[in-house]
Amino acid sequence: MIRIYRDGELRDEELLKRNAPTYDVAGVVAEILADVEQNGDAAVLKYTEKFDRARLETMLVTEEEIAQAMAETEPEFLDTLRLAERNIREYHEKQRRQSWSFTRPGGAVLGMKVLPIEKAGLYVPAGTAPYPSTVMMDAVPAKIAGCREIVMCTPCRPDGKVNAAILAAAKIAGVTRIYKAGGAQAIAAMAFGTESIPRVDKIVGPGNAFVAEAKRQVYGKVSIDTIAGPSEVLVVADRTANPRHVAADMLAQAEHDVLSCCVLVTDSAALAEAVQKEIETQLDELERVAIARPSIDDNGKIIIAADLRRAMQIANAVAPEHLEIFVDNPFDYLDDVKNAGSVFLGKNCPEPLGDYLGGTNHTLPTTGTARFGSPLGVDDFMKQIQYTYYPAEAFKKVAPEIARFAYKEGLTGHAKSALIRLEEEETT
Repeated sequence: MIRIYRDGELRDEELLKRNAPTYDVAGVVAEILADVEQNGDAAVLKYTEKFDRARLETMLVTEEEIAQAMAETEPEFLDTLRLAERNIREYHEKQRRQSWSFTRPGGAVLGMKVLPIEKAGLYVPAGTAPYPSTVMMDAVPAKIAGCREIVMCTPCRPDGKVNAAILAAAKIAGVTRIYKAGGAQAIAAMAFGTESIPRVDKIVGPGNAFVAEAKRQVYGKVSIDTIAGPSEVLVVADRTANPRHVAADMLAQAEHDVLSCCVLVTDSAALAEAVQKEIETQLDELERVAIARPSIDDNGKIIIAADLRRAMQIANAVAPEHLEIFVDNPFDYLDDVKNAGSVFLGKNCPEPLGDYLGGTNHTLPTTGTARFGSPLGVDDFMKQIQYTYYPAEAFKKVAPEIARFAYKEGLTGHAKSALIRLEEEETT
């Protein structure tokens, strides 16, 4: 049963504590990465057979397979995917940034070129549940950014087929190539390149502990979005909240993973007790109770705060991936939010709205990294190149200042690079 705490019973580090795997993830992943880097497709196919129990001859998903997946997917769900794509595109198109420049007096020109990365790599998990929503959240911003190639890796079933909904989402979202590869071996393939799978410039998307560790280890050879941890939600609610709704929102996260973290912070002891009871009632009705039960028992918390302002302070200390402000006047508290991945305002805005259809991204900073991290967006698929131009007269004016700075740092070569141009002016 989820525990109830009074404010002050938990230190900040206990608020942030999540259970973590105790097995040697790093060592196993390092071996897989080295194998794929050295042996390419053969290694990826070997691990696909070992972990996914699928013996493949080729990893590339064909156009025929995609067309079959579209035909197999219910027309109503295809319409839902298209609605999601429109909403996600509408939101993310507002994130576009343009190249810019300005000219100083004297003719110096400075500017920034904003360009898309060439190849984006998307990882889409399909372990305990398929995630066509992740396809949308990762691919649509990459397409808006203008990436030339959007490469996706996702595990297949033992029969060698990829979940039809995932393929349909990829088709609608604009993915250019899809490969049947999962786990750390897929991350390695996209980071190093194999005979079949191209090396990409950046890998984005969530996954299990092995995928997260693989992304950590390949960073530097390729860019990544973040090291994603288990999903989490924190609900701030007052006495007017419906305990059935609050419990349902918490369990929506608990069913993701046994390591998911669900927290309620409220100023009402009566609500705390009602939600505690309601969670127990709804758990019995949940299909994924085997996952949700340890998530709630091991990582769930209900905290009674003095008031809602204090509740917001606790929320900022936790820095949750998802933050629900479950009150009648949620905008009164929006300015109090300092650390959160995505905020859901009001009683009619459950977190699953953001998972699927709202338009905001659901690839978010987890495990407290919302203190400095941001949601996935168009900027994740862009790079910036700065440039400078100085005409002769403009440079002549600043050359002594450059030299003065260089001498202060003991870099006489830097100083000479600036002053030599003045010497040449004096000899002509």
